[in-house]
Amino acid sequence: MGIWVATTHMMKVARMVNWLLEPLSYAFMQRGLLAAIVVGIVCAVIGCYVVLRGMAFFGDALAHAILPGIAIGYLTTGSARGQLFWWALGAAILSSLGIGALSRVARLREDTAIGIVFSGMFALGIALISSVGSYAVDLAHFLFGNVLGVSQADLALTAIAGGLVLVLVFVFYKEFLLLAFDPVLAVTLRVPSRWLEMLLYLLIAVTVVVSLQTVGVALMVAMLVTPAATASLVTKRLPKMMALAAAIAAFSGVAGLYFSYYLSVASGAAIVLTCTAIFGLVWLGQSFVQWLGRAAVSN
Repeated sequence: MGIWVATTHMMKVARMVNWLLEPLSYAFMQRGLLAAIVVGIVCAVIGCYVVLRGMAFFGDALAHAILPGIAIGYLTTGSARGQLFWWALGAAILSSLGIGALSRVARLREDTAIGIVFSGMFALGIALISSVGSYAVDLAHFLFGNVLGVSQADLALTAIAGGLVLVLVFVFYKEFLLLAFDPVLAVTLRVPSRWLEMLLYLLIAVTVVVSLQTVGVALMVAMLVTPAATASLVTKRLPKMMALAAAIAAFSGVAGLYFSYYLSVASGAAIVLTCTAIFGLVWLGQSFVQWLGRAAVSN
């Protein structure tokens, strides 16, 4: 009887190990997993500043404002992903600088400036795409993500750009922290707030472009906001918030790809749905704990 139980247990373990290792036998899954982890970590770290400063609309606007860059890149270079990356990055940087200039020079509210740039750039992108005659598959991948199509060159470019973002966040950590929690004190201490805000805009722009192939334009804001928002429910200390958000995003990337592989669903959507499910579980858990605390106090 004991031998039968042990054999059954070993067979279950073997099946689970095979379930975990089977997707890793494909090179495209290996590259996809690495890309999802890198993008998840970068998005989570930058996303903490996005959440703390209430810049979710800015992130969403940038994700859509790069559409004309993608369209121009596709029209001029075809489906070469490396070239599309640089065109998209140029559009993102131009949009972020335009939003900053309108809010500073024209003295418009930031949400107004975002709305103007976002709608104008997105409309330009739609106009350019419509001129192609048909919506190409390559453009659809940038709209909805195709992490399983990441090449070795794409992975290297993602790692370099993402690493640069993380290095700059580390170098300017104290300044960004001050801007996030006490912008008035930053002005008092004569911190170059204007230039630091522009730098943060640029870092968000690079992060958006880095994440294009993983989750696409349509789901980009979820990767910026959801892991960081989940971490903010657990801790208010920024270093712990960043670490927890990065762990949640990386896990969501890996789990989402496994769901995508075994359930035959879109990889970007699977990753975002995993992030959202984790947020829901944490929120429900916190709500339950708070309810127990109130019940204990009332009794």
